[in-house]
Amino acid sequence: MSHHDFVNVCKLVCLLLLWLGPSAADTHTGHARAAGRQEPSPNLSVGLEELVLVIQSQRNSYHARRANQRKGEILQQAAELGQGAPVILLLHEQSDYEGDWSILPALPHLSATYGQSAYWFFFIEEETRVTLAALLKVLNRYQVEEECFLGKPLHDSEASIIHHYAFSEDPSSFNYPDPAAGWALSKPLLQRLAGRIQHEHLKSDFTIDLKYEIALYIWEEGNGPKLTAVPEFCTETRDNCATTFTTYLPDCGGPVSKKDVFVAVKTCQKFHSERVPLVKATWEKDAEYLEYYSDVADASIPSVSLGVPNTERGHCGKTFAILRRFLSKAAPKAEWLLIVDDDTLVSLPRLRQLLRCYDPKEAVSLGERYGYGLVQKGYSYSTGGGGMVLSRKAVSWLVSSDCSCYSDDAPDDMVLGRCFTSLGVPITHSPLFHQARPDDYSETLVSLRQAISFHKHWNIDPVAIYNHWLRDPHPQDEL
Repeated sequence: MSHHDFVNVCKLVCLLLLWLGPSAADTHTGHARAAGRQEPSPNLSVGLEELVLVIQSQRNSYHARRANQRKGEILQQAAELGQGAPVILLLHEQSDYEGDWSILPALPHLSATYGQSAYWFFFIEEETRVTLAALLKVLNRYQVEEECFLGKPLHDSEASIIHHYAFSEDPSSFNYPDPAAGWALSKPLLQRLAGRIQHEHLKSDFTIDLKYEIALYIWEEGNGPKLTAVPEFCTETRDNCATTFTTYLPDCGGPVSKKDVFVAVKTCQKFHSERVPLVKATWEKDAEYLEYYSDVADASIPSVSLGVPNTERGHCGKTFAILRRFLSKAAPKAEWLLIVDDDTLVSLPRLRQLLRCYDPKEAVSLGERYGYGLVQKGYSYSTGGGGMVLSRKAVSWLVSSDCSCYSDDAPDDMVLGRCFTSLGVPITHSPLFHQARPDDYSETLVSLRQAISFHKHWNIDPVAIYNHWLRDPHPQDEL
């Protein structure tokens, strides 16, 4: 029986029950529930036209271009199959609100627009490749009338600070999806989540690790479904894969020149002998232009005092002074500015390779994207510990605007994010930047393999971490 025939039969049954009266309807409902418990209904056969593919695209021109290329490839594949076409959406085009990247704010729109026609909503990254025939085969294994959450599972090996040490007694007991492999929501689940997000307040105003927090929101302290593992959702090519993944470090040509990147390291006097030597022993050698900015000038480093006292919390005053210096004649004229903490470890060769994909003539703010109050129309920001990369144009726009620190110890990364939001500059995300240490992430996470940065020296050997995760054993000829 086709889906349309099934719907018509259901309509006839409903009319008959109305004609027979309430008692007959109650009896029928009771029998139906009993039957549902004993024998599940057969799966509806879902076709391509009942699938919504959401590419988690970004507003930056490079990412928008890559997402459109992926969309074109999928539509070409659908045409070759001759079975109709799925709905393919670029997430950044669904509204003017930049915070849609966090998925939850976009769910009401997806539900209202496509909830009547679609049975599955499948979310992929810009670099996720999809085999449509294999994907349909996978989705048709599941009861589409039920709440289903499908993906390639990741889990924490140890309790992690970025997940607020949740499930600390058994961190591996909770799975969350690897976004590189794609993840799926059935219509009933998406519709219920869309209703929740419109009527409930989130427990935290911060969006820190989207994939984990989505899974936690869906699980709803045990009231919702856990992630169902799908072996055909892959990040590496093997037999029977419905999805595969290319890379988070694309090849856009040769790396930008060393002279195109100016590095600003934030430090203070108490860390001159503790942290600065570790930067010098690891990644400083890969920089053409690098300056240490402190609360005191120290010729032995050397460090530059910007006239801003050290603060224990945020470093907004110091960061805005760095932005002004970057535009002044005191600093070499470079296309890009990288601002990092003195306990951040960085692969500058990989950063230079990544920056080749971006146009420095655009206002670009790049790093690991976090969000504040996104469900309530808040703002995004590049987290400072992982490193903030700004194009010269972005710095120029910011410095010439009315945006400023409300205090020297305000959180610099959040203030910059709020300012860029007001200026219409998108916060561009790369998962290769990391706010925490390697051990704070799932060991199978794709982004760890070609990481650009890690942050914090707690209970680790920073030199060993740099040599294992970030040092290029085969350096290319430097430009």
